[in-house]
Amino acid sequence: MIELIVLDVDGTLSDGTVYFDAQGVELKGFSVRDGLAIDGWIKLGKKVAILTGRSSSIVEKRARELKIEWVFQGVKDKGAKLRELKAELGLTSEQIAGIGDDLNDLKMFSEVGLSFAPRDCAKSIIQRVDVHLEHNGGKGAVREMIESILEREGLMEEFLALWE
Repeated sequence: MIELIVLDVDGTLSDGTVYFDAQGVELKGFSVRDGLAIDGWIKLGKKVAILTGRSSSIVEKRARELKIEWVFQGVKDKGAKLRELKAELGLTSEQIAGIGDDLNDLKMFSEVGLSFAPRDCAKSIIQRVDVHLEHNGGKGAVREMIESILEREGLMEEFLALWE
């Protein structure tokens, strides 16, 4: 059973575009559908971690809104950071799924039992993940990943019941 999902941000939780306003303030867009699925995943007693190579106060704010407990920004080696988190949580690779879209996610993929990439990921990533999703990053890819896991593990009805 997957107990932890690990999320990259730029290109997965967001569409990978970074906007700056006239004052230099960074802006990102996040899918509310992804957020609802993350909320449900957590309500099912599952864990979520963010591993991102960039640092942004926007990511911190979004993680707080979604009650994501483990947020690691400015990570240069996502594999090493995930190994630390696995040890802390007492999880095996088979209990972890991850989603990423580019080369800096490859080390993370080597530490998870189930890997996903959005439809618009870097071409070099497609052959290196278990599931190449139909949705683009920031446009429902995380939602699709979560629902895929829930269906595989027979938890979709329990997930849907959270909103009935």
